Amino acid sequence: MSDNIVQAISPELKQLIKREIEGLSFSKNFRSATAEEWYVFLPSYKDPVSRGAAGKAIVHYDLMGNREIFINTTIIFDDPALHKPEVHSLLYAICEELVNRLVGYADTLLSVHAGENSYRAEYKN
Repeated sequence: MSDNIVQAISPELKQLIKREIEGLSFSKNFRSATAEEWYVFLPSYKDPVSRGAAGKAIVHYDLMGNREIFINTTIIFDDPALHKPEVHSLLYAICEELVNRLVGYADTLLSVHAGENSYRAEYKN
């Protein structure tokens, strides 16, 4: 019987994902009764204008009275290097880590804005 396991991502990409997630940090920029805004910092990516945070995450806690149903999270990346299709796996891993750290295990509707890599996802507990 032959080995049918195929690597979905290259070892180089695995290393890049590991480096970016280990260096991932964020700081709270704004908080209201229903939302938080976080700046997202990555080791290899920056906002092209300010040279600061690569993006921001906005977590909405109580939209339309559905607090017990979903938390709505929007992540916006400003670095155009994260908009390229070849880094989609990296971007997905970063967003997954951000949701885990900022929202935890709550049911979440996620919207990611990153040029061609934009997507929507639903996390259900």
